[in-house]
Amino acid sequence: MNRLILESCLLLLRIEWLLQFRNLQSIHDLVANCTFDEAKDLGERTSVPICRAVDLACVFYPKQIFCLQRSAVTVILLRRYKIQAEMVIGAQLLPFKSHAWVEVDGIVVNDKPYMREIYRPLERC
Repeated sequence: MNRLILESCLLLLRIEWLLQFRNLQSIHDLVANCTFDEAKDLGERTSVPICRAVDLACVFYPKQIFCLQRSAVTVILLRRYKIQAEMVIGAQLLPFKSHAWVEVDGIVVNDKPYMREIYRPLERC
């Protein structure tokens, strides 16, 4: 678990750097190009320990973490550990809000299960 938290913190730093010095497209590209080529084996095929580690890393991170950053890190880690995951970016019109979350096999894993009912998915990667 400690290793997952450390990996999450390092990925949060990388995403932070991309937000500061690049653009949102670079985060999208990072997530979209994350493959299973060098996937590690976590020992279990569930997303729960990874989502928990990312949540803990977000608590200890010195800056506020937003849903896009948390979801990008979660997807990258899940894919590293052989779990097929998608980052979903959605929006609602009135009042206008946007949100990002992670799905595995169509099930929301890092947020409330009804996100798909509140937000209309705009992008999946």
